[in-house]
Amino acid sequence: MSKVIVFGSMNMDLSIDAPRVPVAGETLSGSGFLANAGGKGANQAVASARLGAPTHMIAAVGEDAFGEQLTAGLAAAGVDVSRVRRLSGAGTGVAVILRTCGENRIVLSAGANHALSADEVVSDLRGLAEPGDVFLVQGECDLDATLVALRVAHGLGLYTVLNPAPARPLPEGLWASVDLVCLNETECAALCDVMPSDEGSCLVAARLLRSLGAGAVVITLGASGSFGLGSDDAPVRVAAVPPRAVADTTGAGDTFIGALVAGRVRGLSLGESMAWGSAAASLAVSRVGAQRAIPTADEVAALVGEGSPAARPRRAEEA
Repeated sequence: MSKVIVFGSMNMDLSIDAPRVPVAGETLSGSGFLANAGGKGANQAVASARLGAPTHMIAAVGEDAFGEQLTAGLAAAGVDVSRVRRLSGAGTGVAVILRTCGENRIVLSAGANHALSADEVVSDLRGLAEPGDVFLVQGECDLDATLVALRVAHGLGLYTVLNPAPARPLPEGLWASVDLVCLNETECAALCDVMPSDEGSCLVAARLLRSLGAGAVVITLGASGSFGLGSDDAPVRVAAVPPRAVADTTGAGDTFIGALVAGRVRGLSLGESMAWGSAAASLAVSRVGAQRAIPTADEVAALVGEGSPAARPRRAEEA
């Protein structure tokens, strides 16, 4: 089996629930404080590993208690952390999250997430990569290192996946090195000036992104499911799996993406991987926290039932 290689962020998420957002100068009483392992890169790596793909993490944390806890947590989830660096000159990344009415407001301190150079990331990548592996990046690490690593990975024959979060302007030449871009509605609107609110606008947005050079596009639409456009220009629509309850949406998108790349490694079609991600995200939002909320493959299979292609992953040619 091929493997997933993730270059991305590792954060400690400090989260608290409040009845509403406080106004300037106001103090509110909160509840349910949690210190959880997070960071988009780490979340996606955990989801990939729990959903059945051999997964390796390239990242940096500080030489502090948070860094030690985060690295140990990835290892416990089955992620290979041999290329997670412990740095003395930078603190571990931290995200402060306010949970209000099922939504999140997040303030991020990048810390060591921006410390790795392009040369360091590429060196780690060359030591790991084999043609057919999946290379997954986001937007929470140093941008130059991320862009260089994407180009190198594509040149080495890896299947490259970009999650452009948070959204920011990207060089036009980058897109030719992106085999799959996965993004949400807000990120989509920021990158191509089209808000994907219905089937038609999703198709327009996806084709615009493909015209920039991306091989395939997946747009996550929250409760409306997800929309995909493969390299064959065939649209795919997958419905959301309604959660039993919504406790915390923090890790939903990352869980979906981790399932998406795990599906690729396991030989699933784009639509099957999206269905797997939809079910996994449904379970994640019914729990509080980021990594701690990510389900296992067995839990996803139990949710969707034995008759679903998501419950019994198989290659597209067997569907």
